[in-house]
Amino acid sequence: MAPAERRPTPLDPYPQPRAAGAGEDERPRPIELGPDAIAVLEGRTFMFSDARGDVVPGSVGGLVHEDTRFVSRWELRLDGRPLLLLKADPIAYDSAAFFLTNPDTSRLRAHSVAVRRLRLVSDGALEQLAVYNTSSEPISCELRLRCGADFADLFEIKSGVRDRSARIVVSVGAGRDSLRFRYQVPGFLAETTIRIERSEIVDGAMEHVVAAARPRIRGTDVVWTLELPPRCSLLTLVKVAVRVNNVTFEPVAEGFGARHEPVDRRLSGWLERVPDFEAESTLLTSVFRQSVVDLAALRVTGDLLGESYVLPAAGLPWFMTLFGRDTLITSLQTLWVGAGLARGALHLLGALQGTQVDEFRDEEPGKILHEVRSGELTRLGEKPHSPYYGTADATPLWLILLSEYWRFTGQDAFVLARWDKIAAALAWIDSYGDRDGDGYVEYQTRSREGLGNQCWKDSWDGVQFADGTIPHLPIATAEIQGYVYDAKLRVAELARRLRGDVPLAERLEREAEDLYVRFNDDFWSDERGGYYVVGLDGDKRQIDSMTSNMGHLLWSGIVPAERARLVARQLMSEAMFSGWGVRTLSSDDRGYNPIGYHIGTIWPHDNSIVALGLACAGFRDEANRISLAQLEAAAFSGYRLPEAFAGFERWVSRFPVPYPTACSPQAWATAAPFAFVQAMLGLETRDGELRLDPHVPEEIGRIRIRRLHALGSEWEIAAAGSEGEVRRAEREPA
Repeated sequence: MAPAERRPTPLDPYPQPRAAGAGEDERPRPIELGPDAIAVLEGRTFMFSDARGDVVPGSVGGLVHEDTRFVSRWELRLDGRPLLLLKADPIAYDSAAFFLTNPDTSRLRAHSVAVRRLRLVSDGALEQLAVYNTSSEPISCELRLRCGADFADLFEIKSGVRDRSARIVVSVGAGRDSLRFRYQVPGFLAETTIRIERSEIVDGAMEHVVAAARPRIRGTDVVWTLELPPRCSLLTLVKVAVRVNNVTFEPVAEGFGARHEPVDRRLSGWLERVPDFEAESTLLTSVFRQSVVDLAALRVTGDLLGESYVLPAAGLPWFMTLFGRDTLITSLQTLWVGAGLARGALHLLGALQGTQVDEFRDEEPGKILHEVRSGELTRLGEKPHSPYYGTADATPLWLILLSEYWRFTGQDAFVLARWDKIAAALAWIDSYGDRDGDGYVEYQTRSREGLGNQCWKDSWDGVQFADGTIPHLPIATAEIQGYVYDAKLRVAELARRLRGDVPLAERLEREAEDLYVRFNDDFWSDERGGYYVVGLDGDKRQIDSMTSNMGHLLWSGIVPAERARLVARQLMSEAMFSGWGVRTLSSDDRGYNPIGYHIGTIWPHDNSIVALGLACAGFRDEANRISLAQLEAAAFSGYRLPEAFAGFERWVSRFPVPYPTACSPQAWATAAPFAFVQAMLGLETRDGELRLDPHVPEEIGRIRIRRLHALGSEWEIAAAGSEGEVRRAEREPA
């Protein structure tokens, strides 16, 4: 078939699940919660609601634990009416407060009642409801909490949920104080238990109990019929526990303290291990502190093969799980802040490395996974995410992170214990990764549920020609070849330094040099003043769009010095740099869309890699320009960088326009500011030394870091402009 007649095989990153006998198009699209939605999370559990704290049936909201939605309806009503929002905000990453009041009703004048909802998520959920009679007269009203559980798989929540109602059994507890939803099919059991822990009328100062206020269960609603004296309140605590097969999960905390803070707090230990960071720039200090808290929120912990791990999940709300690419890049960005995340990622991803050929899961021996899920569709084999291996870049990135972790910590034994994993990853790159023997790593899914694009721009149209047409598979994208080049040089260093294996080191160095030469012939275009194309298609034609991936090439070191200046010029051109950051796709390309997921938006993690690449190539002013633009963008969103924002020029939008469904927080966006700081400082570890080559912009002023852990010691860093100092702390860590 002639190339012009070939057809692409674009696949949606999350194809809609197919229910037996049901037409996909018949499912209603879920209701988005809007930009004011509030999410709270702890580990693999999160709750996503509107600004009033409600989860409306048919929306994307709910309580989700390990990829199953256990609460799909959670609506608070007063005399049958929705409450009015006064103010709502997170308290911490795992808790939030919602302050509400009543509208005019047949029985109540507006603002006669103030309602406070305090919510905590931790292996389930706690919600404290306080209903205050703010008037000087007694009031009568009905408070109703409408509950529901559809047990949707996470893959369905954003695309359309199959109807499980025929298999959901609802029951009321013997004491009439609990409500249980139970769903069971062969091989999968899920339960939601909603229990009223206590419910009482208290006086205005909340110093003593006036009376009990026992609710009733009506259908799937919890109902309180209230007679509230003046300045008195209903105070009740609702606990939500979940069960998956034979394991039950309940909130760790027992309630809320006197200052309305959750009793359980896990943040302090993490903060104690993070380096002390000070900057004259209030902006940078604020962004850094927010990133530290958000990174803490995204941590996932566990034990595997005799070793405990802590690693970053990819993002809230849709990606609270282990990813390959996202987790690895986040770990690279955060090494100087806390190397434990990198260790956990390396351990777990290495333990789950592919061992066989499984076309449904796109698994191959030596391959590092893309994504792990544990919902019903995965457990029953309808989805391949147990794990799913459809990514072509995670394997070289795992090798890069392993090398960088070793350089930063000097832990030889950790690397040597995984040498078989290193060998398997190299073998995958040269065999399964290079699908046609041309020396490049390509991707093409073999799974009916697989991803079409398996690079970081993994939406169906994320890789395209300059004229907007979609290339056919298999595709070799440029940045993956750069990762492979860097990985082989790094493993050569490990082989020579740790194992004395000179023949292996020399072979890998020859392979890297050969890749360097061929890549710079095949991926370079002299058009538009010179640039690297995004990839080669199945016929080895250049996919000639201009993308931010060029910055990844600078980071990997595969760009010759004489071309680096051209690449830097392209990245900072008006077509690529919006004023807020570097776009994923040039605005000169036909497919450019400023709110297209990978075809014109601005991604903080992408910009952090571009900034590091520019800094590595000697373009420090350009790297700082990107870093400052991104930090300024964060100031418009509570000092938190979202997953992505629109690619509009800065003069068009005086503030960064958020991407409609961006995750926030998202791990590699949360960690991007750490990489920007690293680029400003020129911070790296080489040959057992912590090195500094600062180029700190005037807007940032002086930076000082204490308690930085590297190479088995504690360090202090100070830098301003091009002057800097690194020294060991006087007191070594215990």
